[in-house]
Amino acid sequence: MKKLFLALTMLPMLALGQTLDECQQAAEKNYPLIQQYGLIEKTTQLTVANIQKGWLPQVSASAQATYQSDVTAWPDEMKTMMGGMGIDMKGLTKDQYRMGIDVQQTIYDGGVIGSQKRIAREQGKVQAAQNEVNIYNVRRRVNEMFFGLLLIDEQIKLNTDLQTLLAGNERKLESMTERGTAAESDLQNVKAERLNAIQKATELASQKQMLQRMLSTFCGIEINNIQKPQVKAEGGGLTAENRRPELKALDAQIGVLNAQEKALNAALMPKVGVFAQGFYGYPGLNMFEDMMRHKWSLNGIIGARVTWNIGALYTRKNDKAKLQLQRDMTENNREVFLFNNNQEQIQQHENIARYQKLMAQDGEIISLRQAVRKAAESKLAHGIIDANDLVREINQEHAACVQQSVHEIKMLKEICDNKYTTNN
Repeated sequence: MKKLFLALTMLPMLALGQTLDECQQAAEKNYPLIQQYGLIEKTTQLTVANIQKGWLPQVSASAQATYQSDVTAWPDEMKTMMGGMGIDMKGLTKDQYRMGIDVQQTIYDGGVIGSQKRIAREQGKVQAAQNEVNIYNVRRRVNEMFFGLLLIDEQIKLNTDLQTLLAGNERKLESMTERGTAAESDLQNVKAERLNAIQKATELASQKQMLQRMLSTFCGIEINNIQKPQVKAEGGGLTAENRRPELKALDAQIGVLNAQEKALNAALMPKVGVFAQGFYGYPGLNMFEDMMRHKWSLNGIIGARVTWNIGALYTRKNDKAKLQLQRDMTENNREVFLFNNNQEQIQQHENIARYQKLMAQDGEIISLRQAVRKAAESKLAHGIIDANDLVREINQEHAACVQQSVHEIKMLKEICDNKYTTNN
């Protein structure tokens, strides 16, 4: 169903061919990791909901039976005195039983639950940011396949031009052979070179089909044609703003540390709550009554409690120091990433400048090779050179055209890779 939806949304673009941006967007939507965004959000919501339930009454039930080595008993003098009055002073039995329920309700927790919810949300942001980093890496893989396919397309076009040029010369040589002005070996030489070009075209077509299938599978849509990116090289300096998702992931990690530091403050605050305890058993709360009668009874206690655990003070200094060290490590990771990212940008800008210089000479080289090839065709027609010399000049002209296409495609790839490097 997902692939059908992608195909329908991309349908208007199929006739013209997909652009690089369209392929990247389709690949990101098709990549299985895209589903984790929803899973991370739902997990975070469930975690926060569970933490929020800390405000609900905490109920626990218990049952116990004990046998004691000794119990509270009446003094002997009181037993004697009461016995004289006809009252049986039994005392407590050594076997005791209790079944009860405890209910505790937090009224003020010092901000502990709020801190836990903030930490859970920040941790969810870290997971989402890391997932974005993983999905963003899909673009680089699309770039590799897209420009590989684009280069093969250019080579196929040039190969077609080469076959046309060789076929034209082959027809001229056939006519010359029939008139006896050219040797049969010259015709065979050019014909063999044309067959070599056909073989190369078959190989290129196979490579194109393979890359098309890979890119189509990766993007989740059928890709038959692609459009050459219309981009221009920018200045040679580093980009001022870097929007890579890795930086967002580092910001999210800092957010978790900030939330954890606030939780340290909440741990020092007093806690206020109310409680209720009820149990059925023996002995109960009325000890004197139970010492005279061995009967089970219902008992209950309600009250309020204030607790203040200052044990967090013992480790507070070290806990804050640990959080600061983790911040320093995160900021160091940011510096390392930006340093490597800047080095990559420098390399890409240098490559772009190099290809621009090479392309400035490619046109002139092709013009010269065309002139030499046309001269060779004229010389062959007048019997000054043989077909070997002509084939050599044709191949050199073709190589110059291929070189120009390679330089152009590689420059375009460096420009697009540079946009990937900074996410601009």
